[in-house]
Amino acid sequence: LFRITPQPGVDPIEASAAVAGESSTATWTVVWTDLLTACDLYRAKAYKVDPVPNTTDQYFAYISYDIDLFEEGSIANLTASIIGNVFGFKALKALRLEDMRIPVAYLKTFQGPATGIIVERERMDKFGRPFLGATVKPKLGLSGKNYGRVVYEGLKGGLDFLKDDENINSQPFMRWKERYLYAMEGVNRAIAASGEVKGHYLNVTAATMENMYERAEFGKQLGSIIIMIDLVIGYTAIQTMAIWARKNDMILHLHRAGNSTYSRQKEHGMNFRVICKWMRMAGVDHIHAGTVVGKLEGDPLMIRGFYNTLLLTHLDVNLPQGIFFEQDWASLRKV
Repeated sequence: LFRITPQPGVDPIEASAAVAGESSTATWTVVWTDLLTACDLYRAKAYKVDPVPNTTDQYFAYISYDIDLFEEGSIANLTASIIGNVFGFKALKALRLEDMRIPVAYLKTFQGPATGIIVERERMDKFGRPFLGATVKPKLGLSGKNYGRVVYEGLKGGLDFLKDDENINSQPFMRWKERYLYAMEGVNRAIAASGEVKGHYLNVTAATMENMYERAEFGKQLGSIIIMIDLVIGYTAIQTMAIWARKNDMILHLHRAGNSTYSRQKEHGMNFRVICKWMRMAGVDHIHAGTVVGKLEGDPLMIRGFYNTLLLTHLDVNLPQGIFFEQDWASLRKV
């Protein structure tokens, strides 16, 4: 489902058809090679166009795609088609991907979360209450020793987890290995003092996959049960780390760093709900899904819709929460 805002004078039905064509088989002109394939089968189809309530120039365009247009188990290929070139169309003032329904047959080609909330509760031995966590602050500038001290004090005080923030990787004031060593020392001391299972999200985000593997492996050797990545590393890297985490029996947390660059504007970009669906398919166990209090913006009903998208095994249409399609999650675990 796209929210389209055509340029003045552009028919919304024509604009919707152009979006469908560009995101599947069509291009800017007619080419003779169209005769060499079954374009009528593979071309996406705009089957419904509705005006957006309380607007004068926006429309909901419902577009369907043949499942054979997408490589199995690939978020990168899915996104290359759905959000590839269409957002730069001259005929559109703005375009926003609001929601999508993924067929069960396509969902089953993705691994989904390796652990999910149920298995994590068993590992943590915590039932009947939410997990309690916090982020180390200040997030930049602490030495490794002081960072580990904050981890210990927080966990000793009753937290289940502490976490690295999105932009703490391996800076001159504290290299990643130093942070891991001191943070896990704090975790182990807190476990010994409390008798409870504790953890710290070790951010393994780095410039290359080789560096991320190295950091994740070192965290595993130190006894960490959870690692963390940022959304900005890209869909392929996210799926790759999810596969690594599953093979190595580690919980994977995803920080949604960067999502507001395309999800905050209401007319252009992409709703975070779609990211929630893609990340559940990719196989992350945790994801930041927003809150209605604190420093970041968030509509209560929309946030509820994000949580339902991540937690329910079957999603029903709920327009106040922004859920436009029914979704069977095909036994993929909860995030």
